Amino acid sequence: MAERTLRADAERSVRAVLEAAERVLAEDPGASMEQIAAAAGVARTTIHRRFANRQALIEALAASAARQLAQAVDDGRPDTAPPLVAMHRITANVLQVKSAWAFALGLPADPNGEAAALHQDINRRCTVVLKRARADGLIDEAADLDWVRRVYYALIGESLHGDADNADPDTLAARIIDTLLHGAGPRP
Repeated sequence: MAERTLRADAERSVRAVLEAAERVLAEDPGASMEQIAAAAGVARTTIHRRFANRQALIEALAASAARQLAQAVDDGRPDTAPPLVAMHRITANVLQVKSAWAFALGLPADPNGEAAALHQDINRRCTVVLKRARADGLIDEAADLDWVRRVYYALIGESLHGDADNADPDTLAARIIDTLLHGAGPRP
């Protein structure tokens, strides 16, 4: 029982450190491990015990954020929900994760690291949803799905600027999906 408590405590400490690192580094990318420890409410030795160095902390931060992003995609049921429903759910979920973990998700991923592998899987899963949407007639048969995916990602990124803090993720998701599928041209 004590072992389980220690694991849970260690997990909470790591979570607190990663959340603090996101906040502190978003404001000051050059912040020290000591500043992150103070913001997390843990001793400096706790951070050094969990992370060998600053780069290890950064890699853990990127991997944690990528795992949350992958979970956001999974929670949208990309393989089983109707494509339009999946696209909306995934978009709303991703907006929440991206707004909470903007610094970590903006980090360049180590090509051999966990975060890069997760991002590749997210790209693959996005393409699967877009193929399903195309099969349902939501996307033109001739559309280049890689291009559609990149435009979709750009719409998500742009929606996080401006007054996105005041917008409901579902409202933003609806705008993104509508723009992706119908563009800005006049409607019949």
